[in-house]
Amino acid sequence: MTSRRTRERMVARLRQQGISNNQVLQVMAQIPRHVFVDEALESRAYEDTALPIGHNQTISQPYIVAKMTELLLERGPLDKVLEIGTGCGYQTAVLAKLVGQLYTVERIAPLMKKARDLLWELDIKTVGFKHSDGGWGWPEHAPFDGILAAAAPVEIPEALLQQLAPGGVMVIPVGPEGWQELHRITRTANGFEDEVLERVSFVPFLSGIS
Repeated sequence: MTSRRTRERMVARLRQQGISNNQVLQVMAQIPRHVFVDEALESRAYEDTALPIGHNQTISQPYIVAKMTELLLERGPLDKVLEIGTGCGYQTAVLAKLVGQLYTVERIAPLMKKARDLLWELDIKTVGFKHSDGGWGWPEHAPFDGILAAAAPVEIPEALLQQLAPGGVMVIPVGPEGWQELHRITRTANGFEDEVLERVSFVPFLSGIS
């Protein structure tokens, strides 16, 4: 259940679901998703479902990881990207293979440490990690060409909007639990262009650190 063939079946399913970016699909075929979940859940790692990772957090379903990554990169490659919500590190690993430099912020210290150690074991070393409130972003490294958030705020944090570079893109779920929508926000010369894309279900975007 954790073989290359299993990952290829996952990728075939993603194609059927409408994911068309070949670079995204190739990376998801390479990265062993099962190592990012508890051993008891390894046999379910390639199902198209979110799975618990502890601390009331989840690893997003493969379709959502692929879709958000594809939306972020749709207009071309990005040099510097910020991820909000490292979680188990799976989305982090996918992004790190596709962008120049990735910075990731996680509010739960044990999750961040585990993800950092796991990415190091996978020889993914182009990621900067920060234990912090995601709503603050990472201003020291701003502006960012792209921002991807893996948790849903009720309203988009102003600090994240301001850390987008001109022409930069942010992909973020927005809304209360039970009614969340995926947004793609582009910073333009005149402000921000907001596209609402599809209904989604994410853990809430919480403030503070733990």
